[in-house]
Amino acid sequence: MNDTIRTKRLEGTQLVVETSQGTQTYDSRFLVAALLIFIARGSGTIEPEESAKMIDLIEERFQMEGAQSLELLTRAMTDMAENPELARALVDLAPTLSDQDKEDIALMALKVIAADGRRDVREMEKFNEAVEALGIAPDTVHRAFDRYFSETMPGS
Repeated sequence: MNDTIRTKRLEGTQLVVETSQGTQTYDSRFLVAALLIFIARGSGTIEPEESAKMIDLIEERFQMEGAQSLELLTRAMTDMAENPELARALVDLAPTLSDQDKEDIALMALKVIAADGRRDVREMEKFNEAVEALGIAPDTVHRAFDRYFSETMPGS
């Protein structure tokens, strides 16, 4: 079902969205899950390794159990499929994120892109779209790449 957003407003660190189906509240955890899914789907499908990596990253970042991480990812997939306008609305949460949060999110996205062992230019394009939409500064993205390479290079 496609549902149109009637109103949206930021209340502190939460985005409140009203549709004909009711009111939903979204936070930075949902934003991260939706962003990771958006990037992982860049290649056309989400590979099992990417799914596992997303669950692990969300579990670690938000101190959630694996089942809770999976539930959050599933809700993000469902809500985004039911309401394609939601992606644009979630960008309103970007100002609630600190620069450190944005760097951490960019690092998480890079780890998801690399999870299946393939470099797919479409996933990097989605990464760049997401970074731009969230207003993540180039130096913040650069720091995320530095962290990624320092964690993944042999001998580090």
